[in-house]
Amino acid sequence: MLSDGSFFPGNHWLYFSVYLFTFLVGLPLNLVALAIFVGKLRRRPLAVDVLLLNLTLSDLLLLLFLPFRMVEAAHGMRWSLPFILCPLSGFLFFTTIYLTSLFLMAVSIERFLSVAHPLWYTTRPRPGQAGLVSGACWLLASAHCSVVYVIEFLGSSPHSQGTNGTCYLEFREDQLAILLPVRLEMAVVLFAVPLLVTSYCYSRLLWLLGRGASQHRRRRVAGLVAATLLNFLVCFGPYNVSHVVGYIQGESPAWRGYVLLLSTLNSCVDPLVFYFSSSGFQADFQEVLRKLGGLRGPWRQEGSVELKVQEEGGRQAQDCPPQRKGSGLSQGKRPGLNARSSGHEGVAGRASPGQLLAHDRQDLGAEGWGPTWPGVGAGAPPS
Repeated sequence: MLSDGSFFPGNHWLYFSVYLFTFLVGLPLNLVALAIFVGKLRRRPLAVDVLLLNLTLSDLLLLLFLPFRMVEAAHGMRWSLPFILCPLSGFLFFTTIYLTSLFLMAVSIERFLSVAHPLWYTTRPRPGQAGLVSGACWLLASAHCSVVYVIEFLGSSPHSQGTNGTCYLEFREDQLAILLPVRLEMAVVLFAVPLLVTSYCYSRLLWLLGRGASQHRRRRVAGLVAATLLNFLVCFGPYNVSHVVGYIQGESPAWRGYVLLLSTLNSCVDPLVFYFSSSGFQADFQEVLRKLGGLRGPWRQEGSVELKVQEEGGRQAQDCPPQRKGSGLSQGKRPGLNARSSGHEGVAGRASPGQLLAHDRQDLGAEGWGPTWPGVGAGAPPS
């Protein structure tokens, strides 16, 4: 019987402390994020909203089953709960970890397409396709992590896992013969590939925005890119490296349990990335907090369009309520703008071309991910 050497008497309180901190901090943050994204779906959802909603649901699922891990840690890493909960908690725990990398990859692709191919991007049914992509991510991660059930119920030895007081911590040789190759494949398919795709999409995005976007916009996007890649490398990188090392050594490395704690902390990081990368999310977050606090304020009414345009010198335009459909710019119309006028209700009637296109950027990429057009902005749409 081979055990994970990172678990020894006394350090179980480290695991309990990390689990408790993650639960107390991550649960309220993700509940607020859930309320925000559900509210977006009730208005005019973007594909990114659907993907981020699924990412939030994944984090909440991990957090809801984290108390099982806390009970395990409080009992010295011995499983005292009903055995049927052991494979279930392990399955959901590892599935939600890999769902994060898949959804972060999907979000990066969505944002890249909104900038690199804006005209094509506006013609496709984005929320519906995002729902299909989300379902594929759930299926892919669940199928890989079902190995937890295979390992738990493999063989009928009385020393089999779960009957010796631990849950998914000690393995026999025949179990490792299945588990280690699967872990290696998961590190490649569910971590390395999403990391490479995300890095490519965001590097191309930064290059495209560098051709004329404002300095403020470039800084905000660069901050999001840095936070996302650090999330990959710090929270998920060491844990997936342990898969590679374990496959080479033929057993789990002694430090694997510690780096798994970094992956657990990711559920606290995701809402913070949402908050600091999106001015719209910040406004919605503060609005939810005000409502929860029972304070009165000028809430944004259903159907209104929040338009924030970055002016020269840092000034921003006011929110614009919807007007009659079909209103357009009386002068200065450009090819390509008329086709999208139906999305400018209440904006086109009294907005400058710069304001109108800023609204386009908000629609295309959720918080200013769309293109900059010739004659209006400093850049040009990519060919």
